[in-house]
Amino acid sequence: MHSAVLLIEFGSIILCLGLLGRFAARFRFSPIPLYLLAGLAFGEGGLLPLGASEEFVATGAEIGVILLLLMLGLEYTASDLVSNLKAHYPSGLVDCALNALPGAAAALLLGWGPVAAVVLAGVTWISSSGVIAKVLGDLGRVGNRETPVILSVLVLEDLAMAVYLPIVTALVAGAGLAAGSVTLAIALGVAGLVLFAAVRYGRVISRFVSSDDPEKLLLVVLGLTILVAGVAQQLQVSAAVGAFLVGIALSGEVAEGAHTLLSPLRDLFAAVFFVFFGLHTDPASIPPVLLPALALAAVTAATKIATGYWAARRAGISVKGRWRAGGALVARGEFSIVIAGLAVTAGIEPSLGPLATAYVLILVVMGPLTARFTEPLATRWTRRRDPRGRTAVPEQPVEARPQAPVGD
Repeated sequence: MHSAVLLIEFGSIILCLGLLGRFAARFRFSPIPLYLLAGLAFGEGGLLPLGASEEFVATGAEIGVILLLLMLGLEYTASDLVSNLKAHYPSGLVDCALNALPGAAAALLLGWGPVAAVVLAGVTWISSSGVIAKVLGDLGRVGNRETPVILSVLVLEDLAMAVYLPIVTALVAGAGLAAGSVTLAIALGVAGLVLFAAVRYGRVISRFVSSDDPEKLLLVVLGLTILVAGVAQQLQVSAAVGAFLVGIALSGEVAEGAHTLLSPLRDLFAAVFFVFFGLHTDPASIPPVLLPALALAAVTAATKIATGYWAARRAGISVKGRWRAGGALVARGEFSIVIAGLAVTAGIEPSLGPLATAYVLILVVMGPLTARFTEPLATRWTRRRDPRGRTAVPEQPVEARPQAPVGD
């Protein structure tokens, strides 16, 4: 009986997502906000709360984030990643300064104390790699010139989580300096080891994974990715970072074949991830914290746009590309919820959880919209200020991953 209810519930979710996706495609906007609203409807306090399929959906959501980051990594080689990180690390510093400080200041103004300030700083700092990866794909911008800049900022944030999460975990648990230092050293060592293996032995890994049989290629790539992501998470490193590094370690025909095979799975589980986020949001908890969440969302949406604009300008991208980069970085999501969850579990501040949930929900809905409309709105405003209507030369998309030689 339980299995029958699970099938009915999960089938209803998938059918609903398919219909919402068709509706969004008809009006040419990202379906992510609709997926989140569906999660609110099916979640606790919603119209049709689910029970039997909750655990299954939670597992599917984790796989969705892993696949989104794997597919993002497949677009770039290991050498691309290293060169982009070297070129754009100042953008990561600006990103941290502009977006972490508003969260810390808000916590202190609300009288929550320094530990809550560190937690809320992380919530407002980290963009959602999962949401942004989905939006870039939906808008057809993966090959745009500003996309490597966006990805560099996201990767720097994800790698910074390998340092930040152990520190926050130690703070909220009241652990001593020694215990926190050991956890931090393990996290950094694992992240560095995986990155070194991806850069140094990427071709060896690709040859090991390679297969002429699509079924075998799918199973090996998917299994390797989930295994690495799980080990990374167990060692206090983000599962998303592990999946991304597996993606960049694969190259040539293996990367192309894996991309083709995994695209349908990515779309399915990514949709489940966004529904899962809504499932765990009680609509009744949002109104009491809505005003401070809206104020914080407005401030940090502007600072994220400024971050992307500055980073793209530094990389020599034209004005339109700068606005697209800024608009794409607005969404927050999975990392922000994880960070807030650590504080809620430890009982740091009762209001922090609802505030973080409302804040992320606002920006995860706003993110796809700013990604779509920031650049045209900025262009229209610029034209109003310049009656002659001068515009920059349109950018041509570029290939994110160079074509590998035959036989590579």
